[in-house]
Amino acid sequence: MLPGPTNVPNRVINAMLTPMINHRSDDFRKLYKDIVNKTQTVFETENDIVVLTTSGTGAVETSVLNLIKKDDAVIIPVNGEFSTRLADLIDNYGGKTIRINSPYGQNPPIEKIEEVFEKNSNIKALYVVYNETSTGTTLRNLSKLGDLCKAHGAFFVVDAVSILGGDELPVDKWNVDVCFTATQKALAAPPGIAPISVSKEAKKYMIENPPPSQYLNLKRYFKYYSDSFETPFTPAVSLFYAYQEALNIIIEEGMQNRISRHRKCANAFYSGLEALGFTPFADADSRSNVVIALNYLPGIDDKKFRELLSTKFKVLLAGGFGELKGKVFRVGCMGEVSSYHVMRTLSAISSSMSILGVQPIRDGLSVANNVLNQ
Repeated sequence: MLPGPTNVPNRVINAMLTPMINHRSDDFRKLYKDIVNKTQTVFETENDIVVLTTSGTGAVETSVLNLIKKDDAVIIPVNGEFSTRLADLIDNYGGKTIRINSPYGQNPPIEKIEEVFEKNSNIKALYVVYNETSTGTTLRNLSKLGDLCKAHGAFFVVDAVSILGGDELPVDKWNVDVCFTATQKALAAPPGIAPISVSKEAKKYMIENPPPSQYLNLKRYFKYYSDSFETPFTPAVSLFYAYQEALNIIIEEGMQNRISRHRKCANAFYSGLEALGFTPFADADSRSNVVIALNYLPGIDDKKFRELLSTKFKVLLAGGFGELKGKVFRVGCMGEVSSYHVMRTLSAISSSMSILGVQPIRDGLSVANNVLNQ
């Protein structure tokens, strides 16, 4: 029950047993075209898709490297570990971030972002971490932010590493220029693949202003795909097959059904955990449906609690890190999460509390079960 890597369906694992093929063959071209088409469906976009053999962090760096130049002004809301890292990365590449800081667990009012746009006529891009994995916080105004960027002629870049496939993100409808994710989160595939969608405007800029890089140079990927439906470098072919099967599962379920399932499981987790006595870390209007972050109760030690869950009940949860280390724990509610995962996790948490001498306030399992059955 980690917020990545998540559980991977057997269908996806078995897809990696497909015999190896030549990445300059018709077999690979057919595979890659199918993946691109299905990724467009999941992203809800007609934009170009690049599928990188890299981690989510590699996709983050790729977006910055290809879009941000020296002294470019970039707005970025900062409210957790990953948004802080992203802002630092932009500065390291020579960009000039305008950080809109808010307390962890909260999102900045959109008025603050509007104010920065009004005071600065040279904004190159607005970067946002859609789902801040470290705090279980999700930005709930992406549509308005996309409109804001379009009105001011700025690129809108969305880090959706830990949320795409588990919550709403219609890329074209929300005017997202660059959006990227990673396969080991809500897409429920093994780590190592990072798809990126790029709008026509962003693509034109990247082709005209290529970065001093080979492997992460998106201009090369655009050219190879348009010329021969290939990648410029050797891809992780087995992972491509796994990703293709994960996409098949998502499309079979349907995006709206998948989003509803994640939302229902998240509501059950929040309701059940609050009944046990825990309080969510994030504010009510900012809580994530894919990463459930809870404050620890007095008397529960982080290391003992999560070790007990792991060794006795075979349930893995994530702790906090940075300034939240030892203060919160995080439950991954993404990928193939279902009623089974919710109830088994809550049962393990409730039992662990009793073993540690901390009595639950109410029966969290009954509360969660009522939510799941609504």
